[in-house]
Amino acid sequence: MQADPAEVGRARRWVRSRLLNHGVDPDAPMAETVVLVVSELVTNAVVHTGCPAVLRLCLPVVEGPAPAGPPGPLRVEVADASQVAPAPRHAGPDEDATNGRGLELVELLCERWGWYPDGSGKRVWCEIGAEARPADPLAGVDWAALAQ
Repeated sequence: MQADPAEVGRARRWVRSRLLNHGVDPDAPMAETVVLVVSELVTNAVVHTGCPAVLRLCLPVVEGPAPAGPPGPLRVEVADASQVAPAPRHAGPDEDATNGRGLELVELLCERWGWYPDGSGKRVWCEIGAEARPADPLAGVDWAALAQ
């Protein structure tokens, strides 16, 4: 089965819907961060494998009175058909500065991330806290330093 590039847009819409159903303001910085991270991870899975990805969103469950602080991180998991380990790629000065930056964004926006083998492929995961950085981290990114 071939991957459909529209899968990334469907993943973003699905995540927005899930967040809204969980009571998260879709315009909140954390929600925008989650959507951006999902977009990057699903894009990587589709582009690098040519196969559909499986997206999982694990939202913290709050029972009883609301906790004093954030209930815990939200976890994103994307499974794909490749066993190749994901690795942040640092584009050189002669390369297109808009490609190959997905995992760098994930590193910047998430509390932590990783991957593990899963069946005949792998699963890439990340955790995003309720106090996530704004989804526009690019304003402060030194692209020249990243390219080195």
